[in-house]
Amino acid sequence: MSNSLNIVAIGGGGGTVQVLTGMRKYTPNLTGIIAVTDTGRSTGKVRELALIPAPGDIRNALGTLAGENSPIEQLIQHRLKVPHFQQLDGVAFGNLMLAALTQMKGDFGLAVEAMREMLRVDVRILPVTTHNTHVCAELVDGTMIEQELNVRALGKPPIKRVFIQDRMARAYRPCLEAIEKADLITIGPGSLFTSVLACLAFEELSAVIQASHAKVVYICNNTTQPGQTDGYGLFDHVNQISKYLNGRLEYALLNSRAPSAALRAAYAKDGVQVLLPTDDEITQIKALGVNVVVEDLAQLTEGKRDLFDKQDSIRHDPAALAQVLMGLITTPSKSH
Repeated sequence: MSNSLNIVAIGGGGGTVQVLTGMRKYTPNLTGIIAVTDTGRSTGKVRELALIPAPGDIRNALGTLAGENSPIEQLIQHRLKVPHFQQLDGVAFGNLMLAALTQMKGDFGLAVEAMREMLRVDVRILPVTTHNTHVCAELVDGTMIEQELNVRALGKPPIKRVFIQDRMARAYRPCLEAIEKADLITIGPGSLFTSVLACLAFEELSAVIQASHAKVVYICNNTTQPGQTDGYGLFDHVNQISKYLNGRLEYALLNSRAPSAALRAAYAKDGVQVLLPTDDEITQIKALGVNVVVEDLAQLTEGKRDLFDKQDSIRHDPAALAQVLMGLITTPSKSH
């Protein structure tokens, strides 16, 4: 283990945790920067109740990193069952705890740190912003859509770009400081528009990545997501990330481990397409000035994972991912 490597992972509460879990073996200096603009289900209810940034992905990241044997992890992940009171039915207790801690501490960032200390999580988890704001989107037909639940809704025209609703909202200063010190910055995997780009849409965060001395790596999703990336290929994902970083992206990690034909067909019935690299797409990505790394990175299961809101369908293997990332750290950087 190296005590000198500083790793920053950016995205949502699922994919980012896979990166951080794998990298724990190699360095104690880990920071996760998590999107906080969700509005669905439990998170949406607590946001409306307490007027705070989205707590769900933060809670899930901390709970997963704490491990299933932690009693507090079990508590914060528990969902209340109160069908007679819809405002709280299905709400994760940890979301309410973050709301209470925010009121006690007077700051959402301090609330997240307090929960991390309670759970004794050794990874630093930061909200991308402490402002109570939303992700919005412009669609290809010019329509403007507000709030995450609508941005990822099914049956609408494709998304052209995303932006932050409150133009006065700023990225959380500790996030920028962590990026400035980073040796490696990973982006994704995770929901392209509503998690990953919802972080990069903070212009000062994108700017500090562009100015960083770190290796910048995008870990591409293994499947499309209905309502967000229908019809997208791997190149389309990488191209979006590259645009938000003004070409600063150095590497794209693509999974080559294919699920069975039966599993691919099962996902296709849900409108989910498995993404596997082709020679043409690799050539297109390289034309962006991005180095392409193709490895067996998928964590395949026997059957299809149930889609729940925007949850990923085929996850990455944390150990395989970390091994490839460590190899990139020792690779000489291209000029930028």
